[in-house]
Amino acid sequence: MNDARPVALITGGARKIGRALANTLSQTHRVAISHRGPVPVLPDGFTPFRADFTDPQAAPHLAAEVLEAFGRIDLLVNNAGSVDEADCMAVNYIAPRALFDACLPQLSGGGCVVSISSMNARLPALSAPGFSASKSALENWTRWAAKKHGPAGIRINAVAPGPVDIPDAPRPPELEALFRKDIALGRFATPQDIAEAVRFLASDAAGAITGQVLSVCGGYRL
Repeated sequence: MNDARPVALITGGARKIGRALANTLSQTHRVAISHRGPVPVLPDGFTPFRADFTDPQAAPHLAAEVLEAFGRIDLLVNNAGSVDEADCMAVNYIAPRALFDACLPQLSGGGCVVSISSMNARLPALSAPGFSASKSALENWTRWAAKKHGPAGIRINAVAPGPVDIPDAPRPPELEALFRKDIALGRFATPQDIAEAVRFLASDAAGAITGQVLSVCGGYRL
């Protein structure tokens, strides 16, 4: 029997926050994910596509591959990211714009975009100026694109995590304590917290929400 569920394309969907996004959105969508490295081990129902967003051709190529495989793209989640100062602007800002442009014909008439930003867009990290700038650019593009493409029925939002607890990428205890003292709720967000925020913004419950950046940070540096 044909699966008539909408299609979600999640970049960087193989691990960490991306894996939580894929698991969560698979409850309502067919899921295509992009990955940069070797083909990941994935649950049944996830379709992987390799894409290195430091390559300017990766975004249009990925969109074409997903469209050929699924016949539609209804939700674009720009999650792939880089903290490398040499390529963070290409991966965190230029690639999401290029991927949106490539997906635009499919998204018109009710599609949705959610990008993963960072609290560093507004609270820049001294050690990562390029990363912070790339996420600030992504948030400004989110607001512009929402205004530009709202008449076509496309909702475009972002989620800005603060410190996130990634079990397979633990922080040094002293750094974790430094972060935790500035979090009002006293705990880090989890990948699932981020995924639930994306699920909400992609749902009909958020049908009147566009051009917004939702902070999911536990009250970090209030």
